[in-house]
Amino acid sequence: MKKYLAVCFLMVGLVACNQKNSEPKEEVVLWTPYNDSTEVAASAGNESPRMRYKFIQSKVLDKNEVFVPLYAEVTQFSDQQYKMMKPLVLEQDIPTIQKSITEGKFSYEELVLFYLYRIYKYELPNNTTLNTVIALNHNVLEEAWQLDKSQGNHHPIYGMPILLKDNIGTSEMKTTAGAIALMDNQTDDAFIVEQLKAKGALILGKVNLSEWANYICSVCPNGQSAVGGQTMNPYGRQQFDTGGSSAGSGTSTAANYAVGAVGTETSGSILSPSSQNSVVGLKPTIGLLSRTGIVPISSTLDTPGPMTKNVTDNAILLDAMLGKDANDAKSVEQESGILSSWVQPVSLEKVRLGVMKNLMERDSIYAAAVEKLKSAGIQIVEFEPDNVALDNFLTLLNLDMRTDLPAYLRAEVKDKDAVKVETVEDVVNFNRQDTLTRIPYGQQLFEGILADSTSQTDFQKIKSNLMDSGRSFFQIMEKESLDAVLSINNYHAGYAAVAEYPALTVPMGYKSTGEPESLTFIGKPFSEAHLLQIGIAFENLTHARQMPQKYQD
Repeated sequence: MKKYLAVCFLMVGLVACNQKNSEPKEEVVLWTPYNDSTEVAASAGNESPRMRYKFIQSKVLDKNEVFVPLYAEVTQFSDQQYKMMKPLVLEQDIPTIQKSITEGKFSYEELVLFYLYRIYKYELPNNTTLNTVIALNHNVLEEAWQLDKSQGNHHPIYGMPILLKDNIGTSEMKTTAGAIALMDNQTDDAFIVEQLKAKGALILGKVNLSEWANYICSVCPNGQSAVGGQTMNPYGRQQFDTGGSSAGSGTSTAANYAVGAVGTETSGSILSPSSQNSVVGLKPTIGLLSRTGIVPISSTLDTPGPMTKNVTDNAILLDAMLGKDANDAKSVEQESGILSSWVQPVSLEKVRLGVMKNLMERDSIYAAAVEKLKSAGIQIVEFEPDNVALDNFLTLLNLDMRTDLPAYLRAEVKDKDAVKVETVEDVVNFNRQDTLTRIPYGQQLFEGILADSTSQTDFQKIKSNLMDSGRSFFQIMEKESLDAVLSINNYHAGYAAVAEYPALTVPMGYKSTGEPESLTFIGKPFSEAHLLQIGIAFENLTHARQMPQKYQD
């Protein structure tokens, strides 16, 4: 790693001088807790009940523990270097960034420092923080320096800083799922993290999420967790919903804190925050990506997926996570064509897309996007979607989590003394010991898991019926030989979830208020490569994504 010179730097209320490889003479303080009552009171008038907050900042997370260990190195990254790199990095895709590195304009280590500079710039001040980055990999600069010394051909993800939703295991940091019960949960790498590291990706840090991936209470705001606090949307802090549950993955990517992030979805948890934060999100076919090492809700529906600023990066990040996992019963051999999808243009005149008439009538942004696709030569088939009920959806989640969470805790938790919960009931009882701190919005969904008395025989019927219902909703695809059906944001995420179909959401514009909106392509199983090709075509037609105005400096 670079041999940094002695550095004196000004902190909040204190000056400290550090020498590399020496202990600080004084305790470094970068951040102090503040009174968030004014912000909480201001949220009370929000039109959306789920954006009426009970707290903003975490009551348990000390940001100094997150940000102090790398601070000396970050202060050595000059403002001049940052400004030089801005046009070469901000909003640029991975191939463009890799070209700059190949041409010697900056190194992988400097790329990491660039993103850390932005994270420290915006996440430490209380008036700009998105409460999104809740852990950093303290080894990431050393890891980047080692990558800079390597020669030869590599996967495009090589050297690219990636953030992980904090329900995805990685050995460098704790995996909390946003829950205080798991605050000290040390694990090995999840399977997809092993795949990323094997190809040279740099795990930059962990980001906040809706606690327990949004399956803790029915009235929780999106993006809130007891560990990380309330995540906020960079397009409008406390003005627009972050979406959930992969809120931190969406907000951090939108704010250019990393090349991209990994989220997870059970039903809408990638599509929702990607749409709300104007980034590209892909919920893959169940089984395309391993779930081993990820805190679960449902082994039937869970999947990780990439969240990036553009479709090209989405294809690259997705490909970097592929691989058959012997420990995941649904895992399959990797799908071909994903990595090359961003360089293989689709023949637009051969593409057939299903368009929902009711969405055309009620949403002008959707209607305009459809018209652009039509003008480009894509065949548009309008249809009225059937009214299909998804009966007993919560029962599926209840019974899966009742089994899957204990299985995860047995298999992944390395220190059973540090994490004392073993079942859903243990978590419920743990939370009851301090409800104001641990479950300020309650835990109705967890209590519902305990109360659910559905038999295993009925459970199997429910799963089968739900899949049939989901596929029935999309039967238009077979009937009209469609490549995909077009939706908005996460409107039809539940149907895609139970059908186990992939869905790609791509920015398509902004409402008059400035709130982002996305076009969602729902395709047939294992059609990810083709969806990405169509997504790139739409992206090239519209160039709709814009950076959040207050996070452009």
